[in-house]
Amino acid sequence: MSLPASGAVLGVDIGWSIVRPSSAVCRLDWTAATVAWTIRRFRATDGERGAAIGALADRPLLAAALDGSLRREFDKIGAYRHAERLLTLGFGSRIGKPGQSNTPNGRLLNAQANACAEAIAATGRIAAALHPQAIHAQAIVEAFPSAWLGMLIDAPEVIPVRRGDRSDRYYAHLAASGGLRAVVERLLPGRALAGPFTAVIDHDERAALVCALTALGLAAGDYVAAGDAQGWIILPPPALIRPWAGELLASNADRCGGGVEWGGARGPVGLAA
Repeated sequence: MSLPASGAVLGVDIGWSIVRPSSAVCRLDWTAATVAWTIRRFRATDGERGAAIGALADRPLLAAALDGSLRREFDKIGAYRHAERLLTLGFGSRIGKPGQSNTPNGRLLNAQANACAEAIAATGRIAAALHPQAIHAQAIVEAFPSAWLGMLIDAPEVIPVRRGDRSDRYYAHLAASGGLRAVVERLLPGRALAGPFTAVIDHDERAALVCALTALGLAAGDYVAAGDAQGWIILPPPALIRPWAGELLASNADRCGGGVEWGGARGPVGLAA
């Protein structure tokens, strides 16, 4: 897979509040010269969800990534998956861990992710899935912004974090240090950013943008996938994953099962392609 000179992908941060707009959808667009993004917030109601997704999924999209647990054909999960184990052992103390899909909050997140995935699929705008870990005919996948960001940092444990702000601290660090710009330069080289990553300051909007970057890596075929038939979490390009994280992923695959696949092919992670 390779990216065309111009195109778009979608990212969705999953929330479940029907009172405040705690969910966000981001469309990342690029041309031969620039990269830009558009973000829209929404509440977890059928009307607002459909309107927000429909407003941004108004053109062909190469992929969509959602910050919520997904399984083949958007089934209910209700199980502790290998995808979650792979990103928990050894990772929890450094970059946090994904919630378990068999907990009450995990089931709620899965239900809301399924609703968003179904709304995205219904637009008919998402390209066909070409990656081996596909869970749907369209290229709709699961993201995990906290781990995606943390794996790009040499020593995430030295960044001070408080409960609930981990992904924001990682995002701010990578936005200021050029880490996010490096992802764009790898996947879409030679383009200018229409705006700085530092300008995105809202938690949900940041997460939606990271999900869009996750979708971009998938569309480029430059990603790592962790999981199995119960669902795959898509991670950054292997050349950008820091060695500590690549080694830990490989070790966890040996310890707890599941797969760690590099752009669709089993192999080392954390090394240049």
